[in-house]
Order: sequence, then C-alpha cells, then structure tokens
Amino acid sequence: MKNKTCLVTGANTGIGLATAKALCKNGARVIVSSRSKEKAMRTMDAIREELPDADLDYALADLSSQREIRKMAAGLKNSYSKLDVLINNAGGWFSTFALTEDGIERQWAINHLAPFLLTQQLLPLLIQSEDPRIITVSSDSHFHGKIHFDDVNLRQNYHGLRAYAQSKLANVLFTREFERRKTERKLSSYAVQPGLVKTDIGLKHTLSLHGLAWKIRRLTGKSPERGAETSVYLAISKEVGGISGAYWDKCKQKNQSKKANSSEDASRLWELSKEMCGIDTYFDG
Repeated sequence: MKNKTCLVTGANTGIGLATAKALCKNGARVIVSSRSKEKAMRTMDAIREELPDADLDYALADLSSQREIRKMAAGLKNSYSKLDVLINNAGGWFSTFALTEDGIERQWAINHLAPFLLTQQLLPLLIQSEDPRIITVSSDSHFHGKIHFDDVNLRQNYHGLRAYAQSKLANVLFTREFERRKTERKLSSYAVQPGLVKTDIGLKHTLSLHGLAWKIRRLTGKSPERGAETSVYLAISKEVGGISGAYWDKCKQKNQSKKANSSEDASRLWELSKEMCGIDTYFDG
C-alpha cells in the first residue's frame, strides 16, 4: 500500500480505528474522517502510539450534514491529487426518531446517504487512481431490511432496528447499482459484512433498555480488529481488484438477500438518493 492514500470514515473508534491502523501497518497514507479536530488528533495519537511512523492526515465532517460532506470533499480535492481507497465505515444506531439539518432521519442520512454522496463527491480523486476501490460497511441486518420508498424517514412507523436494517440494505443496493451505472470500469465497489463486533454503536444514542440489550449481545462479538479484516483485505488484496458490486464476509463473496438482488429496487433507490442529495448527474460524462 506504499504511495496509496485511503480515507476511512468513522475512524475514531471500533472497526474504523482498527481499519485505519491496519492500513497504516501496510504502508498506506490514511486520512481519518472525524467530526472534530480534537477527536481526529486523539485518533492519530492513538495510532501513533502503536505505529510511530504512521502516515496520517485528517478530514472533518459531521456525516449527517450534506453541507459538511461537500465541504470536506472540497478540502480533500484541494489537498490531494488522487484517492486510492474510500472506506465508508461510519455508521449510527438511534433508538429515537430525529431529523438532521437536511430534514432526513439520522440513520438513513449517516448510514446510506453519506456514503452515497461522499463517494460521488470524491469520484474526481478516485478516478485518478490506477486501482480505485470503494468499500461500504453494511451488515447481515440487511437480510431483515426493507426500503420504505413511500416513507424512508419512517415518520409513520419508526423503530431503531427497522431504520438500521433499511439503511444496511441500502448499502448493498448502492454497491450493486454503482457497479451497473459506473462510467469508469476501473472503479471497484464492495459491500462488507463485518459481523457482530464488540463496539459501542448500540450504546451511544440508545434508550437504557436498548443499551442493556446491546451490552449483552456484544459479549459474543468479535474484536474490532477481526471485524475490520474484510475491509482491509478488500483495500489491499491484488486478487480482488476489478471484482466489483458484490457482498463480502470473512474475506469471501457471500450471497446477499433476495431484496438486495432486486434490480428494480436498486434503480429506484439510486434515483431517490440522487433526489435527496440534490445530485443531477452522479457520474461525469
């Protein structure tokens, strides 16, 4: 990975931090995406405690805000001539319903629309790479998901698990449709199942009962390092370059859900996502 640049969103803790460390170990320059400079500096200090020579940079954005995503992408395009790997790792889980500044339900905004928009904004950098790769962290929760096209914000029937499963299904459909529509054949996209991992995702913005349930459930989970293995493999492996549009688990392709195989839903979701992000043309040319 020497001379390659990778951006990892949600790199402050958990799977994202483990992913960033592993990429640094393999010689990559790693840009950690964070909501604040303070958090970014703590992340880089933590990595350098283990890897003093790690090549690190940071970029700032609250990924629930489309304005901030565009601002971060603009800054990266001013600072870098290419991006080799984009890992859309950041994710959220919320017990209660709330809308972002853009009027979008938070899990839909962070887990799906942020990867959709950030990828589009960084395409000018990605296509400058010889072997650009886009890795989006999904979940087997997508097997329980359904895209509520008439109410993706789930205003009428919100539940944290329903919103999460919907957003993870959207990740897989996005990866599938990206492969179908891309205009640069060298772009490779992957959706990843990290497995049940011992992280704090179920504790940060949850009701006490939901937090207790997550504490119990994660007892059987794997370490963040193991949870990051497939993302890291897809970022560095020479064998998977050009194998694009599939769902991956344990460093192997895996069958996705029947709903994730729907060409109609994938196309419909793409058009809805463009509308919600204010995008006219996703791919230049």
